[in-house]
Amino acid sequence: MTDGPLIVQSDKTLLLEVDHPRAGEARRAIAPFAELERAPEHMHTYRVTPLGLWNARAAGHDAEQVVDALVTFSRYAVPHALLVDIADTMDRYGRLVLEKEDASPDVPDAGGPAGRLVLRTTDRPVLEEILRHRKVKPLLGERLDDLRVVVHNSERGHLKQELLKVGWPAEDRAGYVDGEAHAIDLRTDDWSLRPYQEQAVEGFWHGGSGVVVLPCGAGKTLVGAGAMARARATTLILVTNTVSARQWRDELLRRTSLTEEEIGEYSGARKEIRPVTIATYQVLTTRRKGAYTHLDLLDARDWGLVLYDEVHLLPAPIFRMTADLQARRRLGLTATLVREDGRENDVFSLIGPKRFDAPWKDIEAQGYIAPADCVEVRVTLGQAERLTYASAEAEDRYRLASCSPAKDDVVERIVADHAGDQVLVIGQYLDQLDTLAERLGAELITGETPVRARQRLFEAFRTGELRVLVVSKVANFSVDLPEAAVAIQVSGTFGSRQEEAQRLGRVLRPKADGRTAHFYTVVARDTVDAEFAAHRQRFLAEQGYAYRIVDAEDLFAAP
Repeated sequence: MTDGPLIVQSDKTLLLEVDHPRAGEARRAIAPFAELERAPEHMHTYRVTPLGLWNARAAGHDAEQVVDALVTFSRYAVPHALLVDIADTMDRYGRLVLEKEDASPDVPDAGGPAGRLVLRTTDRPVLEEILRHRKVKPLLGERLDDLRVVVHNSERGHLKQELLKVGWPAEDRAGYVDGEAHAIDLRTDDWSLRPYQEQAVEGFWHGGSGVVVLPCGAGKTLVGAGAMARARATTLILVTNTVSARQWRDELLRRTSLTEEEIGEYSGARKEIRPVTIATYQVLTTRRKGAYTHLDLLDARDWGLVLYDEVHLLPAPIFRMTADLQARRRLGLTATLVREDGRENDVFSLIGPKRFDAPWKDIEAQGYIAPADCVEVRVTLGQAERLTYASAEAEDRYRLASCSPAKDDVVERIVADHAGDQVLVIGQYLDQLDTLAERLGAELITGETPVRARQRLFEAFRTGELRVLVVSKVANFSVDLPEAAVAIQVSGTFGSRQEEAQRLGRVLRPKADGRTAHFYTVVARDTVDAEFAAHRQRFLAEQGYAYRIVDAEDLFAAP
């Protein structure tokens, strides 16, 4: 037994003692392969999963490094069976390889002029096993020999999805078409990529396709611009909304050699296809008479690079398109790979493995994002509210608790306490936000706010003309508000961890005077609101953020 901060259990759970002096060091060591499950005050629970181990393997970590991290920080002897299982699981990645090879004259070419696509194994029994899987077999073509089988180009993505499901993830080394060339250079007269941004670009480019995970405010757009400059090819950029599309355009015009004529917007408002086209997920997933007409139109272009902003949000139809885009380089950008629908596997198989991941606290320590004070403020429902809540149907309880009028006084007091700061009030329910905006005398932005009005209000907030802004979930993603120093969350999308991360990200841009950002979550105690809040906080707890829990009555009490 040693004095380590970690307890490693045979069921693949890891218990991390938060108050241990080496807890931060241990958290960083296990982050590449373990996922946080629960984060109460003193002991955090992580789980080792096959997907986490395969992501680590694809990122260059081997089983020896994972085992070393567990043994180094474990308080007790690590179960031997677990170590064996980790080595076996990581060894599964790469035993099947997708690659291109020249077709011989006597074998039909299933891969076009660049050569046929082949699934090769280093272990014949693995190939024999997958050839007998009902959903895998139809995706494979002619058996070439004991170790190789032909794969048609159109099945490349679908095959990777199915192989992941049966526990044999394929390493994709089949390469990419160059796409239509288009010169793109970075303008670096008065700026340069930060070291971690350069590492992210290199990690992506070396791997060919994959995902870069960076905290909100750490410059994911610049990583995208750097990748475009490496590819020097036509690029399709997929974003969450029109405001985000225009922010991408403005940033590319400022940071690269691209001109306005070279950048098109494909959204509900405009339909421009140019060498660099920025399209919204919403317009691409619009169906007409059962067909995704916009998606098919863009799919026909010879793109050299497809870039997915907020990749963790990919809608199902975009997964379908991405399955058919395996010959194109693909870069996903996100602050967290967490998906509440559990489709992280599809991100791994269709976009690519995680190629670079920078812990939030590491970027904070370098001064590139602001430190943050996270506070959960608990309010108590009145007697009448408690009775209404107790007798309500289960599906109505979260809304009742989230929209409690008891929260309004607290929000008003927090805003008053931060009189010199730029404040965002963020919520899910429009009637609640209407009430708060009226009470605070603040402007309100929702999904119904026209794009032009949104841009005008966001700009007024950036310049300080507006000090307080009330926003719905439309501000969760890709909204650049560098001077926002305080966020007050009153309701959310149930227990969404990625939404929590995005909302904290709205205040993490470094402040000119170096001050700390503040993130308040106002929660109704003894309700599902509190339960969902605990779930929402898991991802940020994994990144090292601690939530102080205070009673609303004590928050502004005189010392």
